[in-house]
Amino acid sequence: MDILIYGIVNSVVFALIAVGFTLVYGISRLPNFAHGALYILGGYITWNFLNKLGLNYAVAILLAIIIVALIGAAMYRFLLMRVRGMPDSEIIASFAIGLAIMEGLRWGGFVGQAYILPAFIEGAVDIAGTPIDFQRLIIVGGGLAVVAFLWLFTHYNKAGLALRAIAQDERAAMMLGIDSDLAAVLALALGSALAGIAAIAILPLGNITVETGYNVLIYAIAVCIIGGLGSWPGAILGAFVLGFAQILTVAYIAPQWQMVVVFLAIILTLILRPSGLFGRQKELEERV
Repeated sequence: MDILIYGIVNSVVFALIAVGFTLVYGISRLPNFAHGALYILGGYITWNFLNKLGLNYAVAILLAIIIVALIGAAMYRFLLMRVRGMPDSEIIASFAIGLAIMEGLRWGGFVGQAYILPAFIEGAVDIAGTPIDFQRLIIVGGGLAVVAFLWLFTHYNKAGLALRAIAQDERAAMMLGIDSDLAAVLALALGSALAGIAAIAILPLGNITVETGYNVLIYAIAVCIIGGLGSWPGAILGAFVLGFAQILTVAYIAPQWQMVVVFLAIILTLILRPSGLFGRQKELEERV
């Protein structure tokens, strides 16, 4: 029961981490290698609003998500748009932005164990004899809410439908009057906001460190490779594969092997099924 409950929690954590990355790639075909930096930046901004400005927690969260979304939109508008369509340059440019953000935080003194976000609700509860804290239950509920919101947004909202059109056939969508660059700006903003939401939900479980940003990027890439780049169902399935693999590793081998399992999963996927579990080109509708 411990493995089942904490495996589900760990899987939802991976899904929250990866959903913004796969959203951006699925719509704009941009591999946002600044995803981990935006994640940690969301936590850092929230911490500053709470501890430096003394804002209400809910207000701090809302402002942090908005700021991270605007930074993501600005990244595309002022840099990534100029290299779009050049895969090598897209990776280098986005990674350079992420590196500048994370190392800039380190240079500015963002190191140590003092940077902690408070839990939304203190306490724990027993589920089938297994104790689990309320924060992890909030993460599970929040993950389900995020997936439901994105599905409704991309199926019943005009802007969301435009993003689906771009993901399915960019040229045909442009012929119908949909602006590809505007869609990419919206995708980067939404993906960055999702990275911020994931950070605010997950970081109360530990400290906010620059190294976390690098780990988050690795996790997001691993989940998307396993599930298939650009595929939402694939990302969720990949998150559960990786989430339970890590929990089983902790339970039956040793905690220090968790990251080894992540890299092993990437290698095995690339060897056995390079396109991922749901990475077939004919399933275009699954990207959004």
